[in-house]
Amino acid sequence: MTGAGDALDQQLWDFVYLYDAAYDRAARAAGLSAAQACLLDALTRGGRSMGELADELLCDASNVTQLVTRLEAGGLVSRIPDPDDRRVRHVSITPAGRRVRRAVGRAFDFPSGRLGRLTEEERLQLSGLMAKLLAPDTSPSS
Repeated sequence: MTGAGDALDQQLWDFVYLYDAAYDRAARAAGLSAAQACLLDALTRGGRSMGELADELLCDASNVTQLVTRLEAGGLVSRIPDPDDRRVRHVSITPAGRRVRRAVGRAFDFPSGRLGRLTEEERLQLSGLMAKLLAPDTSPSS
């Protein structure tokens, strides 16, 4: 990699670190861990099975079980057995969970604060570049 490439690589790592740290602080301000806040966020798009949550959150099913158990104890999620397969549990966010999730969202001002430093033209340019970086990789697998 070139010097400029190395610098950009480091800037990306630094940005991800700052983003994650800010999200962790916002979650803690609402009484959650970052992982619990991520799980609540996933459930705002609809209920999921425990296995689906593990896949979406890229973690082991046992981690999801621990997260859901803690959130359920706090009244933030509910889980019910699947009527067709009693081994499967579906998890849904409760109204209290939605309130806590909104509190995390209000406390997480990192993206808007950082983007507020850019002009409209710079935001449009960054948006285009991010779309390019986030597009699916179409190159053949090696």
